[in-house]
Amino acid sequence: MDLRLDGKVALVTGGSRGIGKAIATTFAEAGARVMIVSRKAEALEEAAADIGHDCQWVVANTGDPDQARAAVEATIERLGGLDVLVNNAATNPYAGPMIDVDLPRWDKTIAVNVTAPLVWTQLAWKLAMAEHGGAVINISSVGGLSTNEIIGVYDLTKSALIHMTKQLGAELGPKVRVNAICPGLIKTDFARVLWEGERGAEVAQKYPLKRLGEPEDVAAAALYLAADSSSWITGQHLVLDGGGIVAFK
Repeated sequence: MDLRLDGKVALVTGGSRGIGKAIATTFAEAGARVMIVSRKAEALEEAAADIGHDCQWVVANTGDPDQARAAVEATIERLGGLDVLVNNAATNPYAGPMIDVDLPRWDKTIAVNVTAPLVWTQLAWKLAMAEHGGAVINISSVGGLSTNEIIGVYDLTKSALIHMTKQLGAELGPKVRVNAICPGLIKTDFARVLWEGERGAEVAQKYPLKRLGEPEDVAAAALYLAADSSSWITGQHLVLDGGGIVAFK
């Protein structure tokens, strides 16, 4: 199985920490030239130093189309192309019943979690992949396959991202493959409130594999979907949740 990315250029949004940083690290170790993107220069500089392998970085607000274009153009200019796009950046500013969500937080969640992945994919397609081919990996969530009384708005956007993956997988073949990963509970700062302390241990015991996910678990799946070994897979979503979705209730 060929899980190398030698000669490939990868761009990872939200790449300064958590899942994004783990994906960037795994890609760099597999031979890719990597560009990471987030909003804070200091965090990016620190992450790039940790990742090594001459990892590059550029500051951009993922939800700003002009900054997205500048980041994609910088990737192509500095690294010589763009072969793999990972739409990882996401936000969750609201918790509670969807019926009560205020429109500003609704709009922000849609803008970052749904509109932004489309915009970044459009840019990758138009500026590089339509001619040279490539792979797009969307980081969705297992929550996009069900309902939730607390994070239903977030989960709705992740469900939309799954459908976007199917639609763009159909539209962009054969040049570009588009797939999604749907993680369960991963031990990141973003989800810390859900796993820290005894709560995490309790949740882990409900999973058939009896542990929570680590960012490296998602990174390994992303590497497979980026590499040539998955060259006949597109429009699909991979559930990565320790068996939580099939656990006995």
